[in-house]
Amino acid sequence: MSGNTDSDILIAGAIAAFTVDLLVYPLDTIKTRIQSPDYAKFYTNVQTGKPNPALFRGVYQGLGSVIIATLPSSGAFFTTYEHTKSLFTSLNTTTSSPHGVLPIAVVHASASSLAELVSCAILTPAEVIKQNAQMVSSASSSPNATLQTLAKFRSNPLALWRGYTALAGRNLPFTAMQFPMFERLKLGIREYRDRKGLTTGTIVESGWITALSAGSAGAVAAVITTPIDVVKTRIMLAAVDSPLTSQNQTKLKPDGLVDALGKSVESVKSAGLLVNQAKRGRKSGWQIGKQIYREKGVQGLWRGGALRGVWTFIGAGLYLGAYESGRVYLAARRGERVDEENLL
Repeated sequence: MSGNTDSDILIAGAIAAFTVDLLVYPLDTIKTRIQSPDYAKFYTNVQTGKPNPALFRGVYQGLGSVIIATLPSSGAFFTTYEHTKSLFTSLNTTTSSPHGVLPIAVVHASASSLAELVSCAILTPAEVIKQNAQMVSSASSSPNATLQTLAKFRSNPLALWRGYTALAGRNLPFTAMQFPMFERLKLGIREYRDRKGLTTGTIVESGWITALSAGSAGAVAAVITTPIDVVKTRIMLAAVDSPLTSQNQTKLKPDGLVDALGKSVESVKSAGLLVNQAKRGRKSGWQIGKQIYREKGVQGLWRGGALRGVWTFIGAGLYLGAYESGRVYLAARRGERVDEENLL
């Protein structure tokens, strides 16, 4: 990674994440509401079936939790990706096979998948809080949707990681598809511009080529993985609905078990009963997918797919475009240059 330090990667990733969060977050909120099981109940007109104004209110609810977690998670992703890609590339290259034993797309997919596993571990709690905060009514008496959501997890904070498998299950195939397509598209555009004599070598050129390639690849991957995203949304929204995290849950106090209203409970066995009910009521991603199919058909599994494709095109383009431009800029400030092969 000539010309770039780990600090460059972390800073560039943070800037890219912050830029995307601010600009495309409203589209993500609308997508979450469309995919929620309560969409028809809260966000459509009962008589006409068309979206009502509530769908577009409070579209920045939950943003704070995402900004806090996205910065370290994006830094972890890019740091892992860059180092893993370099390691896998060197291991894949031999004297007899200078171009690699495995296709370069496999190297990129493997590196991005490993980076996603690391990133998701950091991002999952914020994603759970974000999606539940996005569903809080804008007419709620609570001044902060994020704090209101956090309060529901106070007695069972581990529920915040309930969606890790679902998030990783969505992001792994997404990045495994996106990054090889992205790398190939970017290479193709650069080769075309070289042949036509259009290459300028500027940061702006590097940024827009990366943005276009990343946005196009991301949009395709996003639409294909929409059913997994729908299931992931349902799982994360359900994390707040279990008996252990609902507003009427029981709480352990020094003087014994009392319910949310302060009334005493007969014995500690009631708490065990709640745990068992929570475990029995927790559905797997496969079960939730089948339930959506039974209730809404194939269309239900693809709900929000077009919107997800649009915001991913914008978000992925800005994200990777800002990230790569940031790396080039930070290296240039020190009078160094990032080699083409060391960019994303």
